[in-house]
Amino acid sequence: MTASPPAAVADWVADRAGFATLAERHRRELHVHCYRLLASFDEAEDAVQETYLRAWRGRDGFDGSEEKALARAWLYRIATNVCLDLIRARGRQVPRLGSLAEVGWLQPYPDRLLDELAAEQPDAVAVNRETVELVFLAALQVLPARQRAALVLRDVLGLPAAELAELLGTSVAAANSALQRARTTMARHLPSHRSDWAARRPSAAERELLDRFIDAHERCDAAAAAAIAAEDIRVTMPPYPMVFDGLDMLAGLLERAFGPDREGDWRLLPTRANRMPAAASYLRRPGDSEYRAFKLDVLRVEGPAVAEITTFGYALFPAFGLPDTLPG
Repeated sequence: MTASPPAAVADWVADRAGFATLAERHRRELHVHCYRLLASFDEAEDAVQETYLRAWRGRDGFDGSEEKALARAWLYRIATNVCLDLIRARGRQVPRLGSLAEVGWLQPYPDRLLDELAAEQPDAVAVNRETVELVFLAALQVLPARQRAALVLRDVLGLPAAELAELLGTSVAAANSALQRARTTMARHLPSHRSDWAARRPSAAERELLDRFIDAHERCDAAAAAAIAAEDIRVTMPPYPMVFDGLDMLAGLLERAFGPDREGDWRLLPTRANRMPAAASYLRRPGDSEYRAFKLDVLRVEGPAVAEITTFGYALFPAFGLPDTLPG
C-alpha cells in the first residue's frame, strides 16, 4: 500500500506539471538509493518509475505550503517500500558472500551520473565511494530486506532513529535492533580499510594502473597485464557464477583474450564506475571494419596492483555515455 503523503506538503504537486517538477528534482538521488538497495542499475530505474506511479496515485493528501523537505521524505518512504517489495518478491538475498559472483544481479553505476548528483548536492554522502563501491553493495545483498533498508537509511542517509522507525513502520527499538544486526553482518563482509575509500574519484595510482591495463590489452601483451596484477587477483563476471582466483587462472584468461586464437583486436576507453577505475572494451573481429562494444572491466586496486576485476557486459554502455562502436 502506498504511504499517505504528509499533511503539510504544498499543493503544487497535485497537478501533473507540479508533480513532474517534484519527480525531476529527486529522480537522481532516488535512483542511487534504489540502486544501493537492489544492486541493479536497471531494477533501480524500474523502482523509481514505480515510486512515482505510487506517489501520483496517492497525491490527493497533499495540501499546505512550501514544505518540500516533507515531499522528499515521503518519496524516500515510497521508494524504500518499493525496493523492499522487489527484494522479497524476487528473492534477492544472498545466503553467503563468497565473491561478487554470488550476486548475479549486480550491475555497475556510472560515475558521470554520480557526479551529476554530487553537483546538485555537494555534501551528498550518497555518492561517496565507501557507499557505492561494489563490495559494499554486494555485502548489502546478504542482509534481509528490512535490515538492508535500516542500514542504508541510518548509516548512509543519516536518518534519525525516530524517522527510521516511522519510515519502516515499526518501533524505534525494533528499528535499532534491525540496524545493529545489519551492522554486525556487514562488518564480517567488509575490509577493515573501508574508511580509505572516502575519496570521490580514483587516485593517481589507480589512474596509472588503468592506463597500463588499457595499454596491455590493446597490445595484447599478457606479460604486461599480469605484471600489474596482485598474486591473489580475483576475476568475476556477474551474472555468471565463475570465479578466477590467482595469477595462474588469470594467465588462462589472458591467453584466450590475447593469444593467437583470440577473437580479434582490442580498443579500450577509460571510464569510471562506482568510484572505481574502469575500462570499456571494444573488439574488432577479423573482417570487421569497426570495434564493437564487448565488456566493461571495473578494477579494484590495492596498493601497487590490481586486486580484483569485475567484468560486466556492455548493456549499460549508453548510461556511461559510451558509443556502441569505434572506428577501425
